[in-house]
Amino acid sequence: MTLDDIVQAVRAAHDSHTPLRIRGAGSKDFYGGMLSGEVLSVAGYRGIVAYEPTELYITARCGTPLADLEAALAEKGQMLACEPPHFSGASAGSAGATVGGCVAAGLSGPRRQQAGAVRDFMLGVKLVDGTGQALNFGGQVMKNVAGYDVSRLLAGSLGTLGVLAEVTLKVLPRPVAERTLVFALDAGESIARLTQWGGQPLPISASFWHDGQLWLRLSGARAAVEAAAGKLGGTVVAEADSLWQSVREQTHPAFAGGILWRLALPSTAGDPGLDGLRAIEWGGAVRWYAGEQEAVRGAAARLGGHAVLYRAPESLRCREDAFAPLSPALLALHRRLKKAFDPRGILNPGRLYAEF
Repeated sequence: MTLDDIVQAVRAAHDSHTPLRIRGAGSKDFYGGMLSGEVLSVAGYRGIVAYEPTELYITARCGTPLADLEAALAEKGQMLACEPPHFSGASAGSAGATVGGCVAAGLSGPRRQQAGAVRDFMLGVKLVDGTGQALNFGGQVMKNVAGYDVSRLLAGSLGTLGVLAEVTLKVLPRPVAERTLVFALDAGESIARLTQWGGQPLPISASFWHDGQLWLRLSGARAAVEAAAGKLGGTVVAEADSLWQSVREQTHPAFAGGILWRLALPSTAGDPGLDGLRAIEWGGAVRWYAGEQEAVRGAAARLGGHAVLYRAPESLRCREDAFAPLSPALLALHRRLKKAFDPRGILNPGRLYAEF
Protein backbone atom coordinates (compact mmCIF):
# COMPACT_ATOMS: atom_id res chain seq x y z
CA MET A 1 0.00 0.00 0.00
CA THR A 2 1.24 3.51 -0.81
CA LEU A 3 0.33 7.02 0.27
CA ASP A 4 -1.18 7.57 -3.16
CA ASP A 5 -3.53 4.62 -2.57
CA ILE A 6 -4.86 6.34 0.56
CA VAL A 7 -5.14 9.70 -1.20
CA GLN A 8 -7.05 8.20 -4.13
CA ALA A 9 -9.41 6.27 -1.84
CA VAL A 10 -10.27 9.39 0.17
CA ARG A 11 -10.70 11.51 -2.97
CA ALA A 12 -13.08 8.96 -4.46
CA ALA A 13 -15.10 8.85 -1.22
CA HIS A 14 -15.19 12.65 -1.09
CA ASP A 15 -16.42 12.90 -4.66
CA SER A 16 -19.12 10.27 -4.12
CA HIS A 17 -20.06 11.43 -0.57
CA THR A 18 -19.25 7.92 0.72
CA PRO A 19 -18.60 7.69 4.50
CA LEU A 20 -15.34 5.95 5.38
CA ARG A 21 -14.36 3.99 8.48
CA ILE A 22 -10.58 4.28 8.83
CA ARG A 23 -9.15 1.10 10.31
CA GLY A 24 -5.69 -0.17 11.20
CA ALA A 25 -5.87 -3.39 13.20
CA GLY A 26 -9.24 -2.70 14.86
CA SER A 27 -7.87 -2.99 18.39
CA LYS A 28 -9.74 0.19 19.46
CA ASP A 29 -13.06 -0.59 17.73
CA PHE A 30 -14.75 -0.80 21.13
CA TYR A 31 -13.88 2.83 21.94
CA GLY A 32 -16.00 5.83 21.02
CA GLY A 33 -19.26 5.96 19.09
CA MET A 34 -20.80 3.35 16.85
CA LEU A 35 -18.79 2.21 13.82
CA SER A 36 -20.13 3.19 10.41
CA GLY A 37 -18.99 3.71 6.85
CA GLU A 38 -17.10 1.74 4.24
CA VAL A 39 -13.88 0.34 5.71
CA LEU A 40 -10.65 1.98 4.56
CA SER A 41 -7.90 -0.32 5.81
CA VAL A 42 -4.54 1.40 6.24
CA ALA A 43 -2.82 -1.60 7.84
CA GLY A 44 -0.76 -2.13 4.69
CA TYR A 45 0.86 1.31 4.87
CA ARG A 46 3.59 0.44 7.32
CA GLY A 47 7.24 0.87 8.13
CA ILE A 48 9.56 3.04 10.23
CA VAL A 49 10.55 6.00 8.05
CA ALA A 50 13.18 7.60 10.32
CA TYR A 51 14.62 6.98 13.76
CA GLU A 52 17.26 9.18 15.37
CA PRO A 53 18.00 7.92 18.90
CA THR A 54 20.30 10.86 19.65
CA GLU A 55 17.59 13.34 18.61
CA LEU A 56 14.90 11.41 20.51
CA TYR A 57 12.35 11.05 17.72
CA ILE A 58 10.90 8.33 15.51
CA THR A 59 8.72 8.61 12.39
CA ALA A 60 6.48 5.73 11.30
CA ARG A 61 3.66 5.09 8.85
CA CYS A 62 0.16 4.67 10.23
CA GLY A 63 -0.11 0.90 9.65
CA THR A 64 3.16 0.10 11.43
CA PRO A 65 2.49 -2.37 14.28
CA LEU A 66 3.03 -0.61 17.58
CA ALA A 67 4.97 -3.66 18.75
CA ASP A 68 7.48 -3.20 15.90
CA LEU A 69 8.04 0.43 16.81
CA GLU A 70 8.53 -0.37 20.49
CA ALA A 71 10.94 -3.20 19.65
CA ALA A 72 13.08 -0.77 17.61
CA LEU A 73 13.12 1.67 20.53
CA ALA A 74 13.98 -1.06 23.05
CA GLU A 75 17.11 -1.98 21.09
CA LYS A 76 18.40 1.53 21.83
CA GLY A 77 17.20 1.59 25.44
CA GLN A 78 14.33 3.96 24.63
CA MET A 79 10.53 3.93 24.90
CA LEU A 80 7.24 5.65 24.22
CA ALA A 81 6.98 7.16 27.67
CA CYS A 82 3.18 7.44 27.67
CA GLU A 83 2.96 3.62 27.53
CA PRO A 84 0.08 3.45 25.01
CA PRO A 85 -1.96 0.25 25.29
CA HIS A 86 -2.10 -2.28 22.46
CA PHE A 87 -5.34 -4.17 23.25
CA SER A 88 -4.23 -6.69 20.63
CA GLY A 89 -6.46 -9.65 21.21
CA ALA A 90 -7.79 -12.16 18.72
CA SER A 91 -10.28 -9.64 17.37
CA ALA A 92 -7.51 -7.22 16.51
CA GLY A 93 -5.93 -9.50 13.92
CA SER A 94 -2.43 -10.83 13.73
CA ALA A 95 -0.85 -7.44 13.05
CA GLY A 96 -1.82 -6.04 16.43
CA ALA A 97 -2.31 -2.39 17.35
CA THR A 98 -0.94 0.16 14.90
CA VAL A 99 0.85 3.47 15.36
CA GLY A 100 -1.99 5.32 13.63
CA GLY A 101 -4.58 3.78 15.92
CA CYS A 102 -2.45 4.58 18.96
CA VAL A 103 -2.44 8.29 18.05
CA ALA A 104 -6.03 8.45 16.80
CA ALA A 105 -7.38 6.93 20.02
CA GLY A 106 -5.05 9.01 22.19
CA LEU A 107 -5.07 6.46 25.00
CA SER A 108 -2.17 6.37 27.46
CA GLY A 109 -0.98 3.81 30.00
CA PRO A 110 0.14 3.88 33.64
CA ARG A 111 3.17 6.13 33.07
CA ARG A 112 0.96 8.96 31.84
CA GLN A 113 0.80 10.46 35.34
CA GLN A 114 4.54 11.15 35.22
CA ALA A 115 5.40 11.47 31.52
CA GLY A 116 2.27 12.89 29.90
CA ALA A 117 -0.28 11.75 27.34
CA VAL A 118 0.11 10.66 23.71
CA ARG A 119 -0.54 14.22 22.52
CA ASP A 120 2.44 15.48 24.54
CA PHE A 121 4.77 13.34 22.40
CA MET A 122 3.39 14.40 19.02
CA LEU A 123 5.99 16.28 16.99
CA GLY A 124 4.71 16.05 13.44
CA VAL A 125 2.19 14.35 11.21
CA LYS A 126 1.43 13.71 7.55
CA LEU A 127 -2.33 13.84 7.19
CA VAL A 128 -4.72 13.03 4.35
CA ASP A 129 -7.72 15.28 4.93
CA GLY A 130 -11.32 14.62 3.91
CA THR A 131 -10.79 16.02 0.40
CA GLY A 132 -7.80 13.77 -0.30
CA GLN A 133 -5.08 16.36 0.22
CA ALA A 134 -1.82 15.19 1.81
CA LEU A 135 -0.81 17.80 4.39
CA ASN A 136 2.25 18.11 6.65
CA PHE A 137 2.21 19.63 10.13
CA GLY A 138 4.89 20.04 12.79
CA GLY A 139 8.43 18.72 12.51
CA GLN A 140 10.87 16.22 14.00
CA VAL A 141 12.10 18.15 17.04
CA MET A 142 10.33 20.47 19.46
CA LYS A 143 12.00 23.64 18.13
CA ASN A 144 10.37 23.00 14.72
CA VAL A 145 6.88 22.79 16.21
CA ALA A 146 5.61 26.36 16.01
CA GLY A 147 2.28 28.06 15.45
CA TYR A 148 -1.01 26.20 15.78
CA ASP A 149 -0.09 22.70 16.86
CA VAL A 150 -2.29 20.58 14.59
CA SER A 151 -0.27 17.44 15.39
CA ARG A 152 -1.45 17.43 18.99
CA LEU A 153 -4.99 18.29 17.94
CA LEU A 154 -5.14 15.01 16.01
CA ALA A 155 -4.28 12.86 19.04
CA GLY A 156 -7.58 11.46 20.29
CA SER A 157 -9.58 12.72 17.29
CA LEU A 158 -10.51 9.12 16.38
CA GLY A 159 -9.87 9.66 12.69
CA THR A 160 -12.59 12.29 12.29
CA LEU A 161 -10.22 14.96 10.92
CA GLY A 162 -8.11 12.92 8.53
CA VAL A 163 -6.11 9.78 7.90
CA LEU A 164 -2.89 9.85 9.91
CA ALA A 165 -0.53 8.69 7.18
CA GLU A 166 2.73 9.24 9.12
CA VAL A 167 3.44 10.38 12.65
CA THR A 168 6.61 11.62 14.33
CA LEU A 169 6.81 10.94 18.05
CA LYS A 170 9.18 12.08 20.74
CA VAL A 171 10.83 9.18 22.58
CA LEU A 172 12.64 9.00 25.91
CA PRO A 173 15.32 6.80 27.52
CA ARG A 174 14.13 3.92 29.67
CA PRO A 175 14.61 4.57 33.40
CA VAL A 176 17.76 3.16 34.95
CA ALA A 177 15.92 1.69 37.93
CA GLU A 178 12.36 0.83 38.89
CA ARG A 179 10.71 -0.51 42.00
CA THR A 180 7.07 -1.24 42.84
CA LEU A 181 5.61 -0.93 46.33
CA VAL A 182 2.22 -2.09 47.56
CA PHE A 183 0.16 -0.71 50.46
CA ALA A 184 -3.00 -2.02 52.11
CA LEU A 185 -5.33 1.01 51.85
CA ASP A 186 -8.95 1.69 51.03
CA ALA A 187 -9.90 4.04 48.20
CA GLY A 188 -10.21 7.18 50.33
CA GLU A 189 -6.92 6.57 52.11
CA SER A 190 -5.21 5.91 48.78
CA ILE A 191 -6.36 9.21 47.30
CA ALA A 192 -5.21 11.06 50.43
CA ARG A 193 -1.78 9.40 50.27
CA LEU A 194 -1.43 10.02 46.55
CA THR A 195 -2.31 13.69 47.05
CA GLN A 196 0.30 13.96 49.80
CA TRP A 197 2.99 12.21 47.75
CA GLY A 198 2.13 14.23 44.65
CA GLY A 199 3.34 17.37 46.37
CA GLN A 200 6.75 15.88 47.13
CA PRO A 201 9.80 15.36 44.85
CA LEU A 202 9.28 11.61 44.52
CA PRO A 203 10.01 9.61 41.33
CA ILE A 204 6.49 8.15 41.10
CA SER A 205 5.83 6.94 37.55
CA ALA A 206 2.56 5.03 38.10
CA SER A 207 -0.09 4.27 40.68
CA PHE A 208 -2.93 1.78 40.70
CA TRP A 209 -5.56 1.00 43.34
CA HIS A 210 -7.89 -2.00 43.31
CA ASP A 211 -9.75 -3.91 46.00
CA GLY A 212 -7.98 -2.52 49.07
CA GLN A 213 -4.46 -2.41 47.65
CA LEU A 214 -2.47 0.50 46.23
CA TRP A 215 0.50 -0.21 43.97
CA LEU A 216 3.10 2.50 43.42
CA ARG A 217 5.87 2.38 40.82
CA LEU A 218 9.06 4.39 41.29
CA SER A 219 11.27 5.07 38.25
CA GLY A 220 14.46 7.01 37.71
CA ALA A 221 18.04 7.11 38.95
CA ARG A 222 18.88 4.19 41.22
CA ALA A 223 19.76 6.39 44.20
CA ALA A 224 16.51 8.36 43.86
CA VAL A 225 14.39 5.20 43.63
CA GLU A 226 16.06 3.62 46.65
CA ALA A 227 15.74 6.79 48.73
CA ALA A 228 12.05 7.15 47.86
CA ALA A 229 11.34 3.49 48.61
CA GLY A 230 12.96 3.86 52.02
CA LYS A 231 10.90 6.97 52.76
CA LEU A 232 7.54 5.61 51.60
CA GLY A 233 7.67 2.16 53.18
CA GLY A 234 5.19 -0.39 51.92
CA THR A 235 6.05 -3.86 50.65
CA VAL A 236 8.34 -4.34 47.68
CA VAL A 237 6.71 -6.29 44.83
CA ALA A 238 8.97 -8.76 43.09
CA GLU A 239 8.54 -9.21 39.32
CA ALA A 240 6.11 -6.29 39.04
CA ASP A 241 6.36 -5.98 35.24
CA SER A 242 3.45 -8.36 34.72
CA LEU A 243 1.26 -6.24 37.02
CA TRP A 244 1.91 -3.02 35.10
CA GLN A 245 1.50 -4.83 31.80
CA SER A 246 -1.94 -6.05 32.92
CA VAL A 247 -2.88 -2.49 33.91
CA ARG A 248 -1.61 -1.08 30.61
CA GLU A 249 -3.45 -3.68 28.53
CA GLN A 250 -6.45 -3.76 30.89
CA THR A 251 -6.28 -7.51 31.35
CA HIS A 252 -6.23 -6.98 35.13
CA PRO A 253 -9.43 -8.20 36.89
CA ALA A 254 -10.23 -4.58 37.81
CA PHE A 255 -11.24 -3.94 34.20
CA ALA A 256 -13.52 -6.98 33.85
CA GLY A 257 -17.16 -6.56 32.91
CA GLY A 258 -19.21 -5.48 29.95
CA ILE A 259 -19.78 -1.86 31.02
CA LEU A 260 -16.89 0.32 32.13
CA TRP A 261 -16.86 4.06 32.86
CA ARG A 262 -13.73 6.21 33.04
CA LEU A 263 -13.96 9.33 35.17
CA ALA A 264 -11.33 12.04 34.70
CA LEU A 265 -11.31 14.15 37.86
CA PRO A 266 -9.05 16.51 39.76
CA SER A 267 -6.68 14.18 41.59
CA THR A 268 -7.78 15.63 44.96
CA ALA A 269 -11.51 15.16 44.24
CA GLY A 270 -13.52 13.27 46.84
CA ASP A 271 -15.91 10.37 46.42
CA PRO A 272 -18.40 11.07 43.57
CA GLY A 273 -20.97 8.92 45.36
CA LEU A 274 -21.24 6.17 42.77
CA ASP A 275 -21.32 2.41 43.20
CA GLY A 276 -19.02 0.01 41.40
CA LEU A 277 -15.58 1.59 41.91
CA ARG A 278 -13.06 -0.80 40.36
CA ALA A 279 -9.76 1.06 40.10
CA ILE A 280 -7.95 4.36 40.62
CA GLU A 281 -5.04 5.47 38.44
CA TRP A 282 -2.82 8.45 37.65
CA GLY A 283 -2.48 9.72 41.21
CA GLY A 284 -6.26 9.79 41.71
CA ALA A 285 -7.05 11.63 38.46
CA VAL A 286 -8.67 8.62 36.74
CA ARG A 287 -11.26 6.38 38.40
CA TRP A 288 -12.90 3.37 36.83
CA TYR A 289 -16.49 2.29 37.58
CA ALA A 290 -18.33 -0.81 36.38
CA GLY A 291 -22.02 -1.21 35.56
CA GLU A 292 -24.77 1.15 34.41
CA GLN A 293 -24.51 4.51 36.15
CA GLU A 294 -27.46 6.84 35.63
CA ALA A 295 -25.95 9.81 37.50
CA VAL A 296 -22.34 9.36 36.41
CA ARG A 297 -21.98 12.39 34.14
CA GLY A 298 -23.53 14.76 36.68
CA ALA A 299 -21.42 13.35 39.50
CA ALA A 300 -18.23 13.82 37.49
CA ALA A 301 -19.20 17.36 36.45
CA ARG A 302 -19.91 18.39 40.06
CA LEU A 303 -16.34 17.42 40.95
CA GLY A 304 -14.86 19.37 38.05
CA GLY A 305 -14.34 16.44 35.69
CA HIS A 306 -16.09 14.36 33.06
CA ALA A 307 -17.12 10.76 32.44
CA VAL A 308 -16.53 8.57 29.38
CA LEU A 309 -18.56 5.46 28.58
CA TYR A 310 -15.37 3.58 27.90
CA ARG A 311 -16.70 0.12 27.10
CA ALA A 312 -20.29 -1.05 26.67
CA PRO A 313 -22.43 -3.51 24.72
CA GLU A 314 -23.86 -2.27 21.43
CA SER A 315 -27.35 -1.84 22.91
CA LEU A 316 -26.05 0.74 25.41
CA ARG A 317 -23.72 2.41 22.91
CA CYS A 318 -26.75 3.04 20.70
CA ARG A 319 -28.51 4.90 23.53
CA GLU A 320 -25.62 6.64 25.28
CA ASP A 321 -22.90 8.82 23.78
CA ALA A 322 -19.40 7.65 24.68
CA PHE A 323 -18.14 11.13 25.54
CA ALA A 324 -19.61 13.85 27.72
CA PRO A 325 -21.81 16.32 25.80
CA LEU A 326 -20.05 19.48 24.64
CA SER A 327 -21.12 22.97 25.61
CA PRO A 328 -22.62 25.00 22.74
CA ALA A 329 -19.39 27.00 22.33
CA LEU A 330 -17.18 23.90 22.22
CA LEU A 331 -19.57 22.10 19.89
CA ALA A 332 -19.45 25.05 17.49
CA LEU A 333 -15.63 24.97 17.60
CA HIS A 334 -15.55 21.23 16.90
CA ARG A 335 -17.93 21.66 13.98
CA ARG A 336 -15.74 24.38 12.45
CA LEU A 337 -12.68 22.17 12.76
CA LYS A 338 -14.53 19.24 11.20
CA LYS A 339 -15.71 21.47 8.35
CA ALA A 340 -12.15 22.71 7.71
CA PHE A 341 -10.56 19.24 7.62
CA ASP A 342 -13.46 17.15 6.31
CA PRO A 343 -16.02 19.41 4.60
CA ARG A 344 -18.35 16.59 3.53
CA GLY A 345 -18.17 14.71 6.84
CA ILE A 346 -17.08 11.41 5.32
CA LEU A 347 -14.35 10.42 7.82
CA ASN A 348 -15.44 8.20 10.74
CA PRO A 349 -18.87 9.85 11.08
CA GLY A 350 -20.30 9.66 14.59
CA ARG A 351 -17.17 8.07 16.05
CA LEU A 352 -16.32 11.05 18.25
CA TYR A 353 -19.68 12.85 18.55
CA ALA A 354 -23.04 12.08 17.00
CA GLU A 355 -23.29 15.63 15.67
CA PHE A 356 -20.47 14.93 13.20
